Amino acid sequence: MKDQVALLRWVQKNIASYGGNPDDVTIAGYSAGSASVDLLMLSKSAEGLFHRVIPESGANLAAFTIQRDPLGIAKEYAKSLNFTNVDDIHELEKFYRTASLELLTSVEISNKSDSTFLFSPCLERETEQDAFLTESPLSILKNGSYKKLPVLYGFANMEGLMRIQSFEDWKHKMNEKFSDFLPADLTFRSDKEKEEVADKIKKFYFGSQPIGDENVLRFVDFFSDVYFTTSILWTVKLQVEAGNNQTYLYYYSFVDENTPVVPHTDVRGADHCAQTDAVGDRDENIASASFHIMKKTVRKIWHNFIKTGKPVPEGSALTAWPAAGADRAPYMSLGQKVELRHEPLLEKRFRFWEDIYQRYYLEPIPPPAPVLNQAVY
Repeated sequence: MKDQVALLRWVQKNIASYGGNPDDVTIAGYSAGSASVDLLMLSKSAEGLFHRVIPESGANLAAFTIQRDPLGIAKEYAKSLNFTNVDDIHELEKFYRTASLELLTSVEISNKSDSTFLFSPCLERETEQDAFLTESPLSILKNGSYKKLPVLYGFANMEGLMRIQSFEDWKHKMNEKFSDFLPADLTFRSDKEKEEVADKIKKFYFGSQPIGDENVLRFVDFFSDVYFTTSILWTVKLQVEAGNNQTYLYYYSFVDENTPVVPHTDVRGADHCAQTDAVGDRDENIASASFHIMKKTVRKIWHNFIKTGKPVPEGSALTAWPAAGADRAPYMSLGQKVELRHEPLLEKRFRFWEDIYQRYYLEPIPPPAPVLNQAVY
């Protein structure tokens, strides 16, 4: 994150020499990059370095965006690499400083079941110079202590397809112990309470049925929500409540004959960051006629926002698009039809998770202050 801030500072100092305008900078990112640009919006160290934000399928409130406990994660990972003396902080530091690249990259970290990827940005102690974040994103959003900028949020309708390759293995594990799949930003007073909440969540998605081929679409919904949709919609709500009246929201669901069906179904869905493919030019020569039309529309929306801070400015031929309210409406539906919808987006699913997070949210903490190594003195 500090590298990104350094880059944005370079842009401010130098972009005019390349014909750019330092007072007209838009930052955008998708997936982890989406979470990054959403975090940059909250950082005092990045304030004033950009003027519009496009987070595509990722938010600063996602479980994977901020480490809950950096020291705890460092210990957990060291144990997975067969280092056992994790409670000696100096030996732990020595281990990480001397471990080979081959060892440090020998354990898979992208397939965790708790909606995280192990390593991610963390809070810093307030004593740190030029700290990126010293408060949690939730605290910053709630107290409104950040610069409000035009922001274009959105996600695809089947983001959870990102985890479909794990379905054959995970469906059995989820039936055995669903609590292992709760997101890492939840905390409970006891194992009993954790299992009770896990049962409630499992019932919400799968009813009384075991997780299997027949309800694979609910598997997709679950992972869509715990990774992306809940945190994005929560962020939109808090942005608006903090006074940001330039918050726009879309829901991307476009599919065509080239979109693969979800395994065990005849249903097609827009997978993780599908809208980013519409903006980009990958596989342009094999895109269907209908996808070319959608790409043209999405590119125009992005272009408008980058130029004006509005996805549909006055005078545009596109459907009028007002900013969203705290109820996550209106939003633009980018599907087989492009239409403005006025009902709150994913209302039932969002309200369910909003209640869970109000009760069990785990705030991230910074690493502890360093302890002097007495043996050195």
